[in-house]
Amino acid sequence: MLQIKSLTIEHRRDLRVILENFNLVLNTGDKAVIIGEEGNGKSTLLKWIFDPALVADYAECRGERILGAERLAYLPQELPDALKEKSVYEFFSATDALFDCSPKELSELAARFRLSPEFFYGEQCMDTLSGGEKVKAQLLRIFLERPTVLLLDEPSNDLDLATLELLESSINEWEGIVLFTSHDETLIEQTATVVIHLEQLKRKSESRHAVVRDSYLRYRQQRAELLARKTQQAENERKEKRLRDEKYARLYNSVERALSSVSRQAPGEGKNLKDKMHVVKAMGKRFEKEDAEMTERPEQEEAIFFRLGGEAAVMPQGKTVIDYALPELTTPDGERLLARDIRLKLRGPEKLCIIGENGAGKTSLLRRIAADLLARADLRAQYMPQNYEDLLELKRTPVDFLDSSGDKALRTKIRTYLGALKFTVEEMDHPMRELSGGQKAKVLLLKMSLSDANVLILDEPTRNFSPLSGPVIRSLLAAFPGAVISISHDRKYIDEVCTRVLRLTETGLVPAPEFGKQN
Repeated sequence: MLQIKSLTIEHRRDLRVILENFNLVLNTGDKAVIIGEEGNGKSTLLKWIFDPALVADYAECRGERILGAERLAYLPQELPDALKEKSVYEFFSATDALFDCSPKELSELAARFRLSPEFFYGEQCMDTLSGGEKVKAQLLRIFLERPTVLLLDEPSNDLDLATLELLESSINEWEGIVLFTSHDETLIEQTATVVIHLEQLKRKSESRHAVVRDSYLRYRQQRAELLARKTQQAENERKEKRLRDEKYARLYNSVERALSSVSRQAPGEGKNLKDKMHVVKAMGKRFEKEDAEMTERPEQEEAIFFRLGGEAAVMPQGKTVIDYALPELTTPDGERLLARDIRLKLRGPEKLCIIGENGAGKTSLLRRIAADLLARADLRAQYMPQNYEDLLELKRTPVDFLDSSGDKALRTKIRTYLGALKFTVEEMDHPMRELSGGQKAKVLLLKMSLSDANVLILDEPTRNFSPLSGPVIRSLLAAFPGAVISISHDRKYIDEVCTRVLRLTETGLVPAPEFGKQN
């Protein structure tokens, strides 16, 4: 059993309460997902549960965690810097569990992840692995250590479709406790049995949380129905109140006018009117008490508001966006051939998705495509890399990154847009290294919006957005009037946004008929 008692987390810099009086009990077999908007403390909660020291430099935490005999394992959202320079073998040999397993056990575990048993002994630097391979390596080491509690921060990031399905089955078959965050709505829908919803209300000045033992789909449906009922009830009561108040005001004014005009020669009539006014005022006090007990309009964290692409982003139907040929695609060090005979042609406002196994070279290919398109004078291309640090200057604030001119009007506009993306005033002035992955992604999307780009090159664009922000991001990309070239394994993104899907293989880009989008 994993238990948390009366946990309160406060951001040291902003003095903002992220989580207040949070209580949780998870039992063997529970599969719990933490959902909430970017920056709401999901990763902070996971880190604190694993090791409170991981958040001590930026968060004040008060509460108790009771672990009993549970053995915890933690998958961070990003590979820690201390591990990036280690070889794959050094990474695995840091745990005695590698040597406690028989060759057969290692072979079977590697095969589950479609890897060779030699992977455990590789001399390749961890930082040179693809994003998906890094996640696979960390998951493999966790499984080797045989914990009883899995704490997984965005485990679906960068995994190919086959490994995503393996992750789903691994979570569902896990006999212990799983507590995870994920942007992948399909993964959440197919695994979670407990939903932990963290919200920040009133411009992040008030925190709220809910713990519900149900599937994600039922939670969303029941929550929407409850909010709709309460909203309708509140509106009905306020409508009745307006009608009642209008009637009451007419009655009050009528009695007041009669009192002001009653003749002193008619004391009996004056006394009757005063008695009537007393009754009217008593009625008003009764109404005030009733109003205090009215159904409150239900508060919920508002969805982000965002626009991407205007008239300047419209791409003519016949415009050749790219006609690309690459005889050979190799790893960045040139030592390994990844694919050959790559051809790609794209016209007009097409929305292309490239899929493929982890390590197939998708990111390497997209970097080359981005370099070509960014250099084109006839296009306005913008690129979102898989690693945001390739573009973001993490010491700068979001406002400074988006505008270095110092123009007051532009900076005010940028702050307004960041506010619509759920940034607080304080977060707008934080160094970007302190922002969550989703917040960094929002900064890059806003940069694209401000640029009037008509071509977007996106490497896993939804990988750091919460399942609550995801529908908004998919909607705006689907409606984008320009061209999109992307890499993704997000099944909802592929289904709702992309008009064509190609798979990168050793022999080039080939149609992916399983998605039925080959035109």
